[in-house]
Amino acid sequence: MLDAVRYVVDNGVKRVNLPADFPPFRRVHAFARRWQATGLLAELHDRLRDRVRVKEGRSVDPTAAIVDSQSVRAAANIPRATSGWDGGKRVGGRKRHVVVDCLSLVLAVIVTAASVQDRDAAVPVLARLREGYFSVRLVGADGGYAGSLVDCAREKLQLTLDIVRRCDDTTGFVVLPRRWVVERTLSWLMRSRRLVRDYETLPAMHEAMVLWSMTMLMAGRLAGRRRDAFIPRQPAPSS
Repeated sequence: MLDAVRYVVDNGVKRVNLPADFPPFRRVHAFARRWQATGLLAELHDRLRDRVRVKEGRSVDPTAAIVDSQSVRAAANIPRATSGWDGGKRVGGRKRHVVVDCLSLVLAVIVTAASVQDRDAAVPVLARLREGYFSVRLVGADGGYAGSLVDCAREKLQLTLDIVRRCDDTTGFVVLPRRWVVERTLSWLMRSRRLVRDYETLPAMHEAMVLWSMTMLMAGRLAGRRRDAFIPRQPAPSS
């Protein structure tokens, strides 16, 4: 069952098109839905993340995090009630909001319509972060999270929201402090073909697909595969 769900996430196939050596696709869907609803998937994901942090010499409880979002196009089966238009990215579909630790491992994720502003979706995702990880005190974010959210996070959630802004006089691609950590997570998620486009009828199942994708990545890390995916590139020394 686990291999069947991972096959769907990694290859992006329809469950009905699963190879014959997997269990029947209806049972696979019921299995994935049950693990998501009962919290077993979240527990598996969190245990793997704790092991990766320990292996990297980190404490199990993170103290800092970074938040960002990513808009993806929606398939034709996505209900209009849970999808929208992101005018900034010019993408129609849904938006996944993730909070990650310093190793780019997911701490919290929610999925909304793409029309939802980042600062509005940050309230529930940061509340979920605070509920699960009271040790986190500092959260990095880009300029889209500036404004009243900074005071709200400090007063209601006891979180310091550090806005990392891009300089106005810079041109082209620039690696900004801390923000590259969450950008790496978003690029990892796009390696799973099921997450390149939103095919999940329920936003909760899209969140589950994000967790499944991260469990595969962390399992590979613990098994000694794709080590370079977790080691940040060091800047070249200046001449």
